[in-house]
Amino acid sequence: MDLLPRSPGEFGSARYWDRFFRQRGQRPFEWYGAFPELCPVLHKYVRPRDKVLVVGCGNSELSEQMYDMGMCEDITNIDISDVVIHQMQEQSGKKRPKMSYLVMDMLQMDFPDAQFQVVLDKGTLDAILTDEEEATLAKVDKMFAEISRVLQVGGRYLCVSLAQAHVLKKAVEYFSQEGWVVRVHQVASTGDKQQFVLPIFIYVMTKFRKILGSAPQILEICQETQEKPMRVESTEQLVAAVKDRQHYALLCSQLSKMPCGEQVSLDLCDRESGRPRYTLHVVDSPSMKPSRDNHFAIFIIPQGRETEWLFGMEEGRKQLATSAGFRRLVTVALHREQHYEGMAGIQAELSAKVMELAPPGLPARQQVPFLSAGGDIGVRAVRHCDTSPLSGEYVVEDVKGDGTCYFRRLIFLRNRNVVQSEARLLPSMPPQGQKKRRKDKKKPSPAEPPAAIDKSYLCCEHHKAMVAGLCLLGGPDPLPGTPLSVLVVGLGGGSLPLFIHDYFPQAHVAVVEIDPSMLEVATRWFGFSQGDRMQVHVSDGLDYVATLAAEAPAHYDAVMFDVDSKDLMVGMSCPPPAFVEKAFLQKVKTILKPEGVFVLNLVCRDARLKDSVLATLREVFPLLYARRIEGEVNEILFCQPSAEGRQDTTELGARARALEGALRQRGRPWDSSYMLADVLQAVKIL
Repeated sequence: MDLLPRSPGEFGSARYWDRFFRQRGQRPFEWYGAFPELCPVLHKYVRPRDKVLVVGCGNSELSEQMYDMGMCEDITNIDISDVVIHQMQEQSGKKRPKMSYLVMDMLQMDFPDAQFQVVLDKGTLDAILTDEEEATLAKVDKMFAEISRVLQVGGRYLCVSLAQAHVLKKAVEYFSQEGWVVRVHQVASTGDKQQFVLPIFIYVMTKFRKILGSAPQILEICQETQEKPMRVESTEQLVAAVKDRQHYALLCSQLSKMPCGEQVSLDLCDRESGRPRYTLHVVDSPSMKPSRDNHFAIFIIPQGRETEWLFGMEEGRKQLATSAGFRRLVTVALHREQHYEGMAGIQAELSAKVMELAPPGLPARQQVPFLSAGGDIGVRAVRHCDTSPLSGEYVVEDVKGDGTCYFRRLIFLRNRNVVQSEARLLPSMPPQGQKKRRKDKKKPSPAEPPAAIDKSYLCCEHHKAMVAGLCLLGGPDPLPGTPLSVLVVGLGGGSLPLFIHDYFPQAHVAVVEIDPSMLEVATRWFGFSQGDRMQVHVSDGLDYVATLAAEAPAHYDAVMFDVDSKDLMVGMSCPPPAFVEKAFLQKVKTILKPEGVFVLNLVCRDARLKDSVLATLREVFPLLYARRIEGEVNEILFCQPSAEGRQDTTELGARARALEGALRQRGRPWDSSYMLADVLQAVKIL
């Protein structure tokens, strides 16, 4: 039976609705929203003594259920269809004497002004406002004007809607301009399979006397069980907030029916500030054999560890889900701007929400475990926040790593999941001669990280590989005792140039950094300092190299590029594209000594762009080695201006072992994870 109109305009036709209800018969027709779902919101705004007008009532059971539940009895129902009004009079009139049904056009009602305390509309506005044609909008304006006329001051227009953007925008703009308070409630689902996947909303427009002049708009939104509404500043923000909830409902519906082929991510925001509080990734392992207890789990990523490969990369999260042994794992990252009350507080806050992401086939009343690395939520202490004209907002923070070590990190908030610079912190030691604390004294907080930088340790794997590139330099003498001239473009926290300065006592290091804010950050927070063998030049690396090529060719033993791109739209985040253009690379080659080495940190996700960069490098440098950083996008390229010094991986490994031995003999601390031989034996000659 075809009950749909031939065109959306027929929704406003009495003839169409007469035919519709004759064909449908006595069966009630509910657009959406069963009474148990709507009741909690309606109870807030409909009082037992209110006079209620239901516009476009059709044969919905909503009025009858409100009457029978004692919510209110003085209910007047109107509809333009004579057929449905006659049906409802026969069906309900004798059972509910205080409720009436009238044939009436809501665009031109016969009621006197200020007759009702509540006007209730369940899907009628959605049915009329099918498009944004001039005639449709004029009809809606007439509808709103009539509703406004028959409502008392302080009365409420309650509109049940799917909240399509153009419908919500029209209603909010009209009534807020009239000085009414507008509040939008998301209706809580009963958990049953709904006819509509999209969530249902109730607009609550409360009538106030219109104030001459510009009165502030009051626009609010309530999500499901939230008691306190959230204030928004504009119609656009309100529409966007509703759209976010609709997208979330669609996502939950899809996830409840089938495993997701790709990882799905979403942010859950703080209600007060609107800022992200949790970032969730849904990871499915459909090939895993199902059992009673392996359906679903939540993994809380300790604060500060969200950038690690296991948690921050798609392949890492897949491995985590497999290791955890669950068919669906939801990883939860915590945001630095937020405060958390421990694992129990997070579990209480997230329990209801994450169950909306449960997989198909989850047994009823199944206990869903909350997991974490180390059993806690980690430690994060923000040390410094600021904004740079060149790098944007950035933050310096101390985080607890895996185990007992603490690390200091520099994060650019435009790319908050990437650690720009990192340094290990030394354990706090009491001053010499200080007595032990008495047992009754308060112990230091375990959440308080140490402050001193461990300059002997390189945190970043790509920095270790870049240092290993110095083994490519020729000469019979042990490298640490050989005079070196090194240029590093890109300072960051200063870990790389500082390490070269400290471990190679004959090295003179020049650093070029375009952002003066980064020099201040490195000096204040990462233990960086300048001296006779370390000089920083605040300049554009392109200009500095070009000037040097013209004035002082063959100047450096090693040139290292570790500079990020500010343009996030390019598929290469390091270096900026101008640094790998052929003409500029020719200048880099010019400032290198004939036996020198150019070391480039390349981070490129665009395969075609990467191939182009490698082809350009080959045109300029006859000898090219590449070293992939495991678990990361970084690839370190070692480029030499002459092919005469070509060495195989065995020779490179031998030189690296000699370097390691020389460094240890000089009595400097040397972390056991520094195996330069392993780094260079893994290189690929391009």
